[in-house]
Amino acid sequence: MRDYVYNTSMINKREIANDLETLRDLIRWGTSQFNAAELSFVQGMPTAIDEAVYLCLSGLHLPPDFSAEYFDCILTMDERLHVLGLFQQRIEQHKPAAYITNEAWFSGLSFYVDKRVLIPRSPIAELIEHQFSLWISPEQVNNILDLCTGSGCIAIACAYAFEQAQVDASDISTDALSVAEINRKNHGLEQRLTLIESNLFESIPEKRYDIIVSNPPYVSAQEMTELPAEFDFEPGSTALAAGETGMDIVLPMLMQARDYLSEDGILVVEVGYSKVILENLLPEVPFFWVDFEFGGDGVFVLTANQLETYQADFKRVNI
Repeated sequence: MRDYVYNTSMINKREIANDLETLRDLIRWGTSQFNAAELSFVQGMPTAIDEAVYLCLSGLHLPPDFSAEYFDCILTMDERLHVLGLFQQRIEQHKPAAYITNEAWFSGLSFYVDKRVLIPRSPIAELIEHQFSLWISPEQVNNILDLCTGSGCIAIACAYAFEQAQVDASDISTDALSVAEINRKNHGLEQRLTLIESNLFESIPEKRYDIIVSNPPYVSAQEMTELPAEFDFEPGSTALAAGETGMDIVLPMLMQARDYLSEDGILVVEVGYSKVILENLLPEVPFFWVDFEFGGDGVFVLTANQLETYQADFKRVNI
C-alpha cells in the first residue's frame, strides 16, 4: 500500500481512498497522519490511534464499542471519503474531534458539545463514579451544586450517581447554559436538574448542599500563551483563563463555599497545574489532593469544617 502526505484536494482524497479499503486501513492511515501533523491529544482522546478509531466509528454511525472483529470489512467509496473529510478537519484546522462530531464522552455518558463549552475531560468523573464515598455517605446526599457547569456533564453525571439527589448547575455564560439545556433534555433530567445563570454564588439559592463540585477556569496568563492550537476552538476567555495566577475564580469560591454547604458537606474543585500556585498562596490549608487510578491531577477536597477553620486565610489572599 502506498503512503501519502495529507492533501486537501478531492482528487487526492479519492486517490487515497482507493487504497484504504477497510476500517482498519483508515485507522492505520489516520493514526500515521495525526502523528505526522503533531496534533495535541489532551481534550478527550489520549492518543492518535484512539482518535482515529473514534472519528472512523462516529463518521460511519457505528457505536463506540463496535467490535474490532469487523474492522476488515470493505467500506464503500462514499464512506471512505466521508471519514477522510473528518480527518481533513482534524489535521488542517487542528479542530478537536469532539467539535467535529459534536459529541464528547464523560463518565460513560454521551454529551452534546460545540465551541460554546469546553470539551469534557475532568478526572472528577472518577470521583463521581465512586460517589465521593471517601468523604461522604452517598445515601445522605440530597443536594448537589455544580459551579461553572459548562456543558453540564459533571452535574448530569452526579444526577446519575445519586438518583435521590436534586442537582443545581450554574454558569456565568448563557451560551454554556444553552448547551447544558440540550444535554439536560437529552438525558431526561428536566425534573431533577436546575440550571442557574450565576457569577459563582451570586444567584445561587439560599440552601445547603451536601456536595459542591466545580471544574472552574484556572489557567494562568502564562499558561494561556502556551496552549496547543486545539485550544483556540474552546471558549478560553470565559472557561479557561482565570487571571495572572489562574486563581481569580477559585479563591472567591473558597471564601464563599462554606455558607452553602451542609455540616458534613464537601467542596471538590479541579485546579489542574495551578495546584502549586494554590498551595503556595495557602500553605496552612490541608488540601486533600486526590490520587486518581486512571490519571489526572490537581483536584482537591475540603470539608465544610475545614472551610470554616481557614476563613481567615481565604480572606487574606482575597484582599
